[in-house]
Amino acid sequence: MNVEAVRERFSSLQKGFAYFDAPGGTQVPDEVGQAVANAMREASSNYGFSYPSSRAATEIMERAREDAARFLGATADEISFGMNMTTLDFALSRAAGRDFLDGDEILTTELDHDGGVAPWVELASDRGLVVRVARATDELTIDYEDAERLLSERTRVVAFALASNATGSIADAQRLVALAREAGALSWVDAVHYAAHEPIDVQALGCDVLVCSPYKFCGPHLGIAYVRAALAETWRPYKARPSAAAPTGRKFETGTLPYELLAGFSATVAYLDTIGGIAAVREYERELGAHFLESLPDNVELYGLATMDGRVPTSERALAEGFGVWNAGNWYCVALAGRLPEESLRAGIAHYNTRGEVDGLLDALASLS
Repeated sequence: MNVEAVRERFSSLQKGFAYFDAPGGTQVPDEVGQAVANAMREASSNYGFSYPSSRAATEIMERAREDAARFLGATADEISFGMNMTTLDFALSRAAGRDFLDGDEILTTELDHDGGVAPWVELASDRGLVVRVARATDELTIDYEDAERLLSERTRVVAFALASNATGSIADAQRLVALAREAGALSWVDAVHYAAHEPIDVQALGCDVLVCSPYKFCGPHLGIAYVRAALAETWRPYKARPSAAAPTGRKFETGTLPYELLAGFSATVAYLDTIGGIAAVREYERELGAHFLESLPDNVELYGLATMDGRVPTSERALAEGFGVWNAGNWYCVALAGRLPEESLRAGIAHYNTRGEVDGLLDALASLS
């Protein structure tokens, strides 16, 4: 991957500022913004009618479904779009939970973003469910033995983040999916942080539900959900009754879709294809991430794994003038309160970052007292 050629496609990267805020959202290539603008001009109608702007909206929607299916290894019928991952999670959890009973249990982990936990906490409050939380290890990875211990005959869902938004720790998804299956529970995957850095194949994972957000991989603000077709057919969604329910994924879309953002998403997938896809992104980012971790100055305290094995390119405690890093506490991993400092800094590498930017950030860190 030619990073300099990549950077030429981003107007936002021409201003001398180094963005290390990828866990909170990435920069967007100009062609994605252009696709959004074109859709606003040419497809400002609802889908399904015979006039040109409606046909354009229909084509955008159908293409976006195909692109999302290819990106996740699903079928187009299994894809749903929404405002964002959290909104989709609330909608899907309500549909899934219609037949849950008082005392049924949901298993989450300490490393989960609250967008994947709060929907279950609120449903539990409404329906008398129990939310259990598997501990994180001292290295801030999932304690799988604790997760297995917390499973019971009442477990209905095992929900987990494929990669932690706070520490970058990667979950052993196949192990957790297998545990869920053995317990007769659904496996529910938050892939928002992971999808930007590692290829996804829902068939290989064997999961029941997976959600992600294109704004983490250079796309527009949008939510994407995969729900296994045979499972989705059994759910009754919360939506207006005349709204379309076919293909299956449309059942969970509660109103008119933002066609301009769907066009931007397809442009994002096309952009990624031109640079070798997420597989190429992975190799380049892991090289930068390894260099960063190996070169951290002694005055920096690192939370999580000390190498790139088992993590995506997210690190803690970094701040310098001219570098885009965030300052916060639990990073929406509410269950990690007390395991992380009250204030920490998070640096996240994206494929448009350069080795020179990483070295600049390391120099700035070394200068901190």
